[in-house]
Amino acid sequence: MNALMQLWRLAYPGRELPALKSELWKEMGWQGSDPSTDFRGGGFISLENLIFFAIKYPESFQRLLHKEEGRRAEWEYPFAVAGINISFMLAQMLDLQSGRPTSMAGNRFLELLREDEVAFDNLYCVAFQMMDAQWLAKRASYMEFNEVLKSTRIQLERELALEDVSSVKDLPAYNLLNR
Repeated sequence: MNALMQLWRLAYPGRELPALKSELWKEMGWQGSDPSTDFRGGGFISLENLIFFAIKYPESFQRLLHKEEGRRAEWEYPFAVAGINISFMLAQMLDLQSGRPTSMAGNRFLELLREDEVAFDNLYCVAFQMMDAQWLAKRASYMEFNEVLKSTRIQLERELALEDVSSVKDLPAYNLLNR
C-alpha cells in the first residue's frame, strides 16, 4: 500500500512511517489499526482524493487533519473515514455509477470535467472543507456526522446549480480552501 505510506508522509512530514497494521493509523482517523479495512464504501479513489488534497491544498488539509479551527466537539469526526464518506457521497451525488448522469449535479459535473480533468479531486477538497465548516456551524459531534454530510451535499448541489459556475473554482465554497 504505497499510497497509504505516501498519505502518511504528507500528513505527518518527518514522522516515522508506521507498519501497515499499527495503532498509529487511528491518529489520522482510520477506524482501526488496518486502514485497508475502511475502504469498502469509498474505494481506492478516496485514498487518491486524500493524497490530492494533501498535495494541492496542504494548509487546508493540515487544518482539517489537526482540527485547528473553531470550537471542537469532544467526540470529533475521524478525518480519514470522513474523507472516504465524502468520496462516496460525491460519487452518488454526481451519478458516477450510472452510464450517464440523470441529475443536474451529475450533468454539471460533466461540463466541469471537460474543462478540468481533476474536477472531481478539486470538488472533493471543496466538499471536505464545506463539511468541516458546517460541522463547526452546527457544533456537531460524532453522532451527527451523517446529518452534516447530507447538508453538505445539499449545499454543494445548490452551488453546482448556480449559472455562473463553469469550473470548481467558481463555486462560492472554493474560497474556504484558500483561507
